[in-house]
Amino acid sequence: MDSHAVDGHLTDDEMMRYARQILLDDWDITSQIRLKNSHAIIVGMGGLGCPIAQILVRAGIGSIDIIDHDVVDVSNLQRQILYTALDVGKSKAMAAKDALQKQNEWVSITAITDKITQSNADQFIKHADLVIDCTDNFLIRDILNRTCHQHKIALLSTSAIAQTGQIALYTTDTACYQCVFGEEVGDEINCSTSGVLASTVSVIGALASQVALGFLGKCINPIANELLIWQGEQFQLKKLNICRDEHCSVCGS
Repeated sequence: MDSHAVDGHLTDDEMMRYARQILLDDWDITSQIRLKNSHAIIVGMGGLGCPIAQILVRAGIGSIDIIDHDVVDVSNLQRQILYTALDVGKSKAMAAKDALQKQNEWVSITAITDKITQSNADQFIKHADLVIDCTDNFLIRDILNRTCHQHKIALLSTSAIAQTGQIALYTTDTACYQCVFGEEVGDEINCSTSGVLASTVSVIGALASQVALGFLGKCINPIANELLIWQGEQFQLKKLNICRDEHCSVCGS
């Protein structure tokens, strides 16, 4: 996304809706218009995708695609805040779209029920300003990282398990996901096998939304070359410095 792009305007109704944001010293009409002109994609509409999508939609993002091939299960209701018992058995993407559209009619929301693969990732994400990875699958993370790097698209990577969460925003100016985590192998560690506290996904979702809004509305990366780590049991938030691996098979020289 062009860091100087401020095409378009806000209607009177939009000005009223977003007035509390526009009043902020560090978030003005220009930032709000940039957000309105932006297009984000969220892959995975689970515990992390739900709060991130809700915050971006309520804040006034212009266009958002939500991708998930799964259906709502009763065990999801403990933490996946867009769903109710009436949604059990329904497509997560479709149920989330219905809930989100009621929260902001100004936002264009597209629900995609396909599973991301190496063969279709390109067509789904190549026109995005920001891709937000909310999955717990190593293969999909690798596919998103490679595809985003190929198309020079920023990738906001999130994860949450038990009472721990991580966030990083990878761009062409930073390390990539593989630089940090390498070729991840072994058994998948996810909520189904390890559990997760409901508050963990909400904390990580809110923090990731803050990063996304700053990137889309103000064209900044507040955690460039940093890995943000939340540990809920100790109530500890810390940052680790990360750097590009010159020998990385994705972004290395």
